[in-house]
Amino acid sequence: MGDLSRLPHHLDTRAATCRVVIETPKGRRSKYSYDPETQAFALKRLLPDGMSFPLDFGFIPSTKAEDGDPLDILVLNDEPAAVGALVEVRLLGVIEAEQTQDGKTIRNDRVLAVAQASFLFAKVETVGDLGEALMRNLTQFWVNYDALRGVEFKVLAVKGPERAVELIGEAKA
Repeated sequence: MGDLSRLPHHLDTRAATCRVVIETPKGRRSKYSYDPETQAFALKRLLPDGMSFPLDFGFIPSTKAEDGDPLDILVLNDEPAAVGALVEVRLLGVIEAEQTQDGKTIRNDRVLAVAQASFLFAKVETVGDLGEALMRNLTQFWVNYDALRGVEFKVLAVKGPERAVELIGEAKA
């Protein structure tokens, strides 16, 4: 099969599109992570009852973030994608954030995108189109998710698709 984390992401800077790999589908309590060594998706943790991933969550292949992993991405889609799905997305923006664990602080941004095949979100072009309530819920999810692990998640800013394209370019592995 090959290492999914090394697939070309095919970033199109003009159209603000790229390819991503989904690790955890929307609505799931099971957090999966891709393991390049085994080329399999491993169950990393379970969220408590009543808490689930608000959108499809995955990574942008052929990138490397400050935490050493590929860049994280949240994808709006008409229905949850499968674990391991390769999805063409249109970039909407990025939640710029810091994570603090054991006294060490690193950047751990979350790129936001919409599946190119989506009908429901076809007219969504930027994070601003998602509305204040949804953005508040998305950022609060990460605050709560990390707090469960004893990690502090601090939102620094929410920026548009231009910053998402720039971030992917900077994180090229």
